[in-house]
Amino acid sequence: MQNKDKHSKRIYDKITRTWFEVSEEKYREYDRWRTALRKRMQYHGECSCTRNKWWLCDGVCQDCEFHNHTTISLDEPLPDGNGTRGDYIQDDNPTPEELMADRDLLEYLIMRLRETDPDANRIIRLLQDGISDRKIAETLGRKQRTFSKELKDFRDMYRRLLDN
Repeated sequence: MQNKDKHSKRIYDKITRTWFEVSEEKYREYDRWRTALRKRMQYHGECSCTRNKWWLCDGVCQDCEFHNHTTISLDEPLPDGNGTRGDYIQDDNPTPEELMADRDLLEYLIMRLRETDPDANRIIRLLQDGISDRKIAETLGRKQRTFSKELKDFRDMYRRLLDN
């Protein structure tokens, strides 16, 4: 079945089981959107739509016949009844105590840097912006080698705190 108008395309609606004529621009926009969605879902293993059924794809994946339900809840009880999956999977996120210790260490290091260098606030701000040691030394009006040596000495002095 061919389109009579070269500048229009057809989109199938699964709910009403009808075809709709749309402009070439609208079809291209819709097709790019649904193709990107379908490819993303296929990459994650959530869509098993074959090429000859792509025309059925409307982007409503939860209700689609080709949708693979691969999500597993960690709160779902185990088959043997001994807890849930969440009880046996290790959580790699830091604990609140570790976060507080890291924050305290950072505050201590900033305090020590302020004691040793009057330009500490500028140095910290520039380091956070990702600026190189050479540019920081240039900004502060110091020699690059001297500044790099001072920063290395500071890091070496407190490296033992960071390693623990």
